[in-house]
Amino acid sequence: MRIRILDRYIFIEVFKTFIFGICAFSAVFIGSGTLFRIAQYITEYGASLASVAKIFVLSLPGVIIWTFPMSMLLASLLTIGRMSGNSEITAIKSCGISFYRISMPAVILGALVSVFAIAFNEYVVPWSNEAYSNVLNYEIKGNLAPQSQEHIIIKEIKDGTIQRLVYARQYEAETNTMYGISMQAFENGSLSHVENAEYAEWHDNQWTMYSGIIYDVSKGETNHTMHFSSQILPINESPREIIREQKKPEELSMKELKAQIDIMKAQYVNTKKLETELYQRITIPMASLIFTLVAIPLGMQPNRNSSSRGFVISIIIIFIYYSLMTMAGAIAQSGAVDPMLAVWLPNIIGLFAGGWLMHRASR
Repeated sequence: MRIRILDRYIFIEVFKTFIFGICAFSAVFIGSGTLFRIAQYITEYGASLASVAKIFVLSLPGVIIWTFPMSMLLASLLTIGRMSGNSEITAIKSCGISFYRISMPAVILGALVSVFAIAFNEYVVPWSNEAYSNVLNYEIKGNLAPQSQEHIIIKEIKDGTIQRLVYARQYEAETNTMYGISMQAFENGSLSHVENAEYAEWHDNQWTMYSGIIYDVSKGETNHTMHFSSQILPINESPREIIREQKKPEELSMKELKAQIDIMKAQYVNTKKLETELYQRITIPMASLIFTLVAIPLGMQPNRNSSSRGFVISIIIIFIYYSLMTMAGAIAQSGAVDPMLAVWLPNIIGLFAGGWLMHRASR
């Protein structure tokens, strides 16, 4: 019973400081970035109060997701540091309770925060980022005309089954032309034929492909080919509708990112940037648990100025981790190292550091 009371006490104390950390770090990010951009939108585009309010609210999930690991680090350092400075840790150990048993509530909270952050990053952040872009582009900037863009993907789905998939390497807004067309048609969920074309133009409210070839596919094998000089592309979306349907990587869920990577790989397009984005959807939330493992043994060191010391250590660790994460992301996108390995490297280093510190503190 005493152990349960102790677990509840440590868990609640760490959680309260964690909430404080989210508020504090979010305020810093909002004050240094979001409010500046909002002021810019008001002065340059005359954004209305309603649009500004939407932008502010929709920007919060993208900010908060970055504060989870920082807040967990700060919460573990400050809470354990305060308990150590007040000799609470010494009193608990005198009762025969081990270091690992004392650490368990904070570690469990770190694991729960990591799981929650992954789900938050999957279901909330992409939606808010997409809504943010729509408000900014269509309500504030008034960009109603389609803009030139690369890697256009159009899907036609009926009754949950994909009927047609169109990929274009580039869309040129000035001429309403898509280049590098590849259309895959499906029957009962299986690929039936592929049509490739050099380009497609929008005129007379329809897309027309030029200089192409058709491949009939059966059981994964090409049975017949036919060349054509021009042919109607069977999609009904106008350029404006197509461009509005396209999403940036930060607006895609992990499932959508995986699907887009597969489509682009099939067209022999470099997907290192998208793969880096995909793996960071896991590694950044997982940093909450890793930061907890690092912070607990550091917080155990007795120090009367535990709060100020905890802030300083938090800033140093955050700077080191996010510097490593930035460099790892750049290496992953360059292709010098496999994106999965490069993106996970800062977490692997942090995991080894946390494990070593935990082992050392337990002795």
